[in-house]
Amino acid sequence: MDSAATDRFDTGRFEAGRSRLASLAYRLLGSATDAEDTVQDAFLHWQAADRQRIRVPEAWLTKVVTNLCLDRLRSAQARRERTAGAWLPEPLLDNDPMLGPADTFEQRESVSLAVLTLMERLSPVERAVYVLREAFAYTHAEIAEILDITESASQQHLHRARRRVTAARRGGGEADPAAARRIIEEFLAAASSGRTERLVELLTDDATAISDGVGGLAEKLLRYDTPSRIAAVVRAGLKPTPAKRRLAGGPLALHYALVNGAPAVLFVLGDRITGAVTFDLADGKITTVRGIAAPTRLARLTEAWRRHAPDTPLIDRW
Repeated sequence: MDSAATDRFDTGRFEAGRSRLASLAYRLLGSATDAEDTVQDAFLHWQAADRQRIRVPEAWLTKVVTNLCLDRLRSAQARRERTAGAWLPEPLLDNDPMLGPADTFEQRESVSLAVLTLMERLSPVERAVYVLREAFAYTHAEIAEILDITESASQQHLHRARRRVTAARRGGGEADPAAARRIIEEFLAAASSGRTERLVELLTDDATAISDGVGGLAEKLLRYDTPSRIAAVVRAGLKPTPAKRRLAGGPLALHYALVNGAPAVLFVLGDRITGAVTFDLADGKITTVRGIAAPTRLARLTEAWRRHAPDTPLIDRW
């Protein structure tokens, strides 16, 4: 095989695993944009490597991508951004290939916005061990090789990561899809009609709401920690007015969707998503509301939406 043919063959081997590598990087970084950049960096490493000496390309590339992600998580810029209080995971529409494996509850949970947020409490190595084990079922021997640590260290990191995620997790299991949609429809109907008391009834006593502000312009995330306060803010934000329509650029359609496995309401102008509100549920009530409006966080969601065949909107002219 001549060198050009070898390069084409090797490029094909990389591309065959690109989606898996992207889903690994997304789980580690919580950002689709950063995940894509990391996978492209891994491709440059692959091109520069002596590929004839690489016995198991999948293992080699997994190690490269994992360590590139760790470098990003440890970087001074990432620490500033994530500790400044303005970081949220980037939402993805269900069936986006970057969400990766979803056969088990652990795999689905590991890519939820709730767990991606909780993983900010882990060290980079704990985060890597947790993702490699829970989402991709690597053995501790394989994880030790990827991260250049011992098997016992891998086991200890996983134990600590699981303990921290479990301690911070709210609720358990997966909501019934029909029941989840019904709760969100009730929530939206109450918010758009201004029925604050019904909003409070749909929230757990310890519910929280997080938002990146109108247009995603808040310097820090806005947080609300009581049902009454959340209800007041949601009522003010979701009740339509002519001024809000002018600010949005026109009347919006509000669609129900699944985002990272959780129910969500998408605000759609034409074929562009201008905002997303996602919900975490437990025992038939809402535990967490996340409002995401920053265009950089919605870019991939919009791309996927344009390829998506949406059902009838919950509200066709908001």
